[in-house]
Amino acid sequence: MTDLYQLTERTTATRNRDRMHYDRDSAHAILDEAWDCTVAFVVDGEPRALPTLHVRIGETLYIHASTGGRLGLTSRDGGARVCVSVTLLDGLVYARSQFHHSANYRSLVAHGTARPVTDEAEKAAAMTALVEKLGAGRAADSRPANNRELASTVVLALPLTEVSVRARAGGVVDEPEDLPLPHWAGVLPLQRVAGPPQSDAGVQSAAPGYLPQRRSPWTTAAPMRGKHVALEPLAPAHVDGLLTALADDEVWEFLPSPKPRTHEEMAEQVALAAEQQWAGGRISWAQCDPATGEVMGMTSYHDVDEEKGALGIGHTILGRRWWRTGVNTEAKLLLLERAFVVLGAERVFWYTDIRNERSQRAIARLGASRDGVIRRHRLRPDGTWRDSVLFAMTVDEWPAARERLRTRLAAG
Repeated sequence: MTDLYQLTERTTATRNRDRMHYDRDSAHAILDEAWDCTVAFVVDGEPRALPTLHVRIGETLYIHASTGGRLGLTSRDGGARVCVSVTLLDGLVYARSQFHHSANYRSLVAHGTARPVTDEAEKAAAMTALVEKLGAGRAADSRPANNRELASTVVLALPLTEVSVRARAGGVVDEPEDLPLPHWAGVLPLQRVAGPPQSDAGVQSAAPGYLPQRRSPWTTAAPMRGKHVALEPLAPAHVDGLLTALADDEVWEFLPSPKPRTHEEMAEQVALAAEQQWAGGRISWAQCDPATGEVMGMTSYHDVDEEKGALGIGHTILGRRWWRTGVNTEAKLLLLERAFVVLGAERVFWYTDIRNERSQRAIARLGASRDGVIRRHRLRPDGTWRDSVLFAMTVDEWPAARERLRTRLAAG
């Protein structure tokens, strides 16, 4: 049997009772999913409402406030009588009549007296839980609050006793006589989607994996390591190394982007790669010396199609100093092994400029087949159109290619 909250005068619905719910599971799910809430309270007979952050631990809702703010001051003497509301908007409902326009949503209202948390252990646990809600692992990946910061912060605890959930789901509810009207009617689903992380100035590490996003092994730059090369997720820390390793103009001769000539220009390329990875369009690695950590170049997956089991390997740029070594061969072997063995790909492909004969020979040596030419495929930095040669390798061709690559590395 579902565990229900007890109805009170303040939580009993007066209309649309079919949308009201009082089960704890629904209430917990809304509080845990929502990122923000609003706390209403009274100061000197006047209503106030403040947006704030919250976290649920069991049957207690913890609210963040400031010792000098109205909510913190109001709660000093025995707590503050509050009304907390949280809403998740799931869609807009367009009816034929204006009166029946509505929204699909899940919302929660909780009443009670929020007490200031004075026990140090409880306060620390609540603040840690609040940080962990922003990303599992964030508490260990950030500095804890010091004594001064703790003294300026109020954590309020609201027992979840007077709680009601109101929700609407479904489609349009029109009057029968309005159904023949020619106006469009339906539901526009809404969802909150995280955008690409924007690193603060001076940050050298890649965006952490605990940030909210859609994650798949296909769009994750997992680190890989061999004898000649280590593939590390591309990060701002690689910018200066890339600038040094890729300083030769010939390295960029057939690439679709111009050579970065300053730290800022290379940083823009790395930031663009991070944005593309967030969208699942390009997953980038830095190629580094496994012994010294020196940056040698970069490479990536692109045009990832998880549904069809296909991806491209490209935007590979290796410093001239490492040409005709085992670096490129081993990097491709690592990428191919991840594609076919870990991800279960059916097909891996490459695009290269039709003028780049050296690249075509290198791809062919991997064991890929030349599948054809795509005319006017991409724009070059000078504005002219590039014809691209398409190479591909299927999962059936992979075992033989793997043995050839391993033999080449062992001999070299």
